[in-house]
Amino acid sequence: MSDPENGAPTIGVLYRQARDRLRAGGIDGADLDARLLAAAAFGLSPERLFLHTDDIADHGGVPRLDDFIARRLAHEPVGRILGRRDFWDMTLLLSEATLEPRPDTEILIETVLEAVEQQGGRGRDWTLADIGTGTGAILLALLRELPQARGVGVDIALPALATARLNAARAGVADRASFVQGNYCDALGPAFDLVVSNPPYIRSSEIGDLSPEVRQYDPRRALDGGADGLAAYRALALAASGVLLPQGRLFVEIGADQASDVRAIFEACGLVVDKVRRDLAGHDRVLSARLA
Repeated sequence: MSDPENGAPTIGVLYRQARDRLRAGGIDGADLDARLLAAAAFGLSPERLFLHTDDIADHGGVPRLDDFIARRLAHEPVGRILGRRDFWDMTLLLSEATLEPRPDTEILIETVLEAVEQQGGRGRDWTLADIGTGTGAILLALLRELPQARGVGVDIALPALATARLNAARAGVADRASFVQGNYCDALGPAFDLVVSNPPYIRSSEIGDLSPEVRQYDPRRALDGGADGLAAYRALALAASGVLLPQGRLFVEIGADQASDVRAIFEACGLVVDKVRRDLAGHDRVLSARLA
């Protein structure tokens, strides 16, 4: 409906128009994306959008929503448009230097927490290192779950570290998180109970086959795992003995077809692989290992 006096559109009309444009443009998840973008355009939470469908849209929100929809039709992800992404129990800021965290990575956090419960519980003063921290997603989620833990996020990109620091403050764990520039583990010493990483693991030749949402908007260095997709795992395996404490554990996210290859790499470097965990689709997703 519209304002009977001046014909101004309501939020509900504009939301439906946005949804229909995304559907016609072949955008997967058009309904949810339209809801998220319309809510942001009009300063509402997604949960409250449908409580305001009869409200007259404010003048600033109309062109803002139009811009959001045009960008989404160009395959820019919603998280990139809004500059933020929900992950675990946080809302993380994004930047051009950071990978957009995905729900599959929460399985890595769950796997670490299961191991923690078996090795002293969440109240222990764990030391953590997150290699290739990006937004800080993994490190910050673990620090929120482990109240006595302290952690270091490592990334080669200074802009990513700046984003991670902002997210640490927003997550309320800045006093227990530090961030250093480095290539894999070269900036660290043997001080960590838990080393975690979601490294680049896409084969270089397959980058071009990724969806435009990923190919065009995630930083290539966060995706490209080299010719066979395994370069990062070799670096982590070689570094593990120099950063893990004697009872320490290494947890990595892996591609769906990489478990056997990563296991072989780790075992060749003296690590014992003790768990491979699958995601909800039944694909291998997380591998954990310890020093022999």
